[in-house]
Amino acid sequence: MKRLNLNLNLTAIIVLIAVGVLLPVMLATAAGIVALVIADDAGGIVIGVLVVSFAVTAGGSALITVVLTGRKARLARRQADFVANVSHEFRTPLSAIRLYAQTLESGRLDDNPEETAKCVSTILRETEWLDVMIDQVLTWRASARDMLNLQMQTSPVADAVTHAVERFRSMSPPDELTLTAAVDTRLDVVHDGRALGAVVLNLLTNAAKYTGPVKHITVRARDEGESVVIEVEDNGIGLTPSEARHIFKPFYRVPRSDGSDSGGVGLGLAIAHHVVGRHDGSLTVESEKGRGATFIVRLPVAGGELV
Repeated sequence: MKRLNLNLNLTAIIVLIAVGVLLPVMLATAAGIVALVIADDAGGIVIGVLVVSFAVTAGGSALITVVLTGRKARLARRQADFVANVSHEFRTPLSAIRLYAQTLESGRLDDNPEETAKCVSTILRETEWLDVMIDQVLTWRASARDMLNLQMQTSPVADAVTHAVERFRSMSPPDELTLTAAVDTRLDVVHDGRALGAVVLNLLTNAAKYTGPVKHITVRARDEGESVVIEVEDNGIGLTPSEARHIFKPFYRVPRSDGSDSGGVGLGLAIAHHVVGRHDGSLTVESEKGRGATFIVRLPVAGGELV
């Protein structure tokens, strides 16, 4: 309700400016033009020019006000959506953690070590998801303020990719998806291992989010000339050309074909794109609607240039 009232109030302000200012400006402009046309002396011409000049200035100011008010409205909606989405995403793993912790606390599973192990495993998985989401929010905050500090080192990226893959495995129930990894890269790259691992993890979580009940995800890392290429391929819903153009924008989320909410806050791919850019690399996507997507990271080898 608060968000609806906010939108209505901002809309009312814009309408008020348009009707209360722009309409008189148009009338004043018309009067000034008429004065210029019928003027028969210098005084009439001066008055007409002044009226038109004033009207144009007032109109320009009103248009600027409308634009700024509209921008403020969009920013307010984006902030409200961000807070709501983050709250929802945090609440989901926290609810699961609380539920399974209460089950363990109750003592009902004291004589069932198998179910106890499942509860503990689920709590650990949900904690990993929560940690990833917190990392995303903090990374985006640092990126938006240009305060993202990278600890660069020169080495192959295999360890960073492998660590991200293993972490993602620990976050996913073993029977929920098929994850294949082929990491075969030996060339040195100047990179921040933690940040690059977060890129791969964001791509993996995004792939899992947009695949169907039968999830197949493949991670590949290889040397290709003067570049190291990392690919994350899924069998998900895919992207239209229009969606592919917007996919790396902050807060953009691809709508599902069934109209359901895809979840997330729309920051994972934006963060990945920003971090890869800080590594002088590129992040692109190849996809067709209904045929999955492949996200491709290209990083220049140490001492080389991105091809």
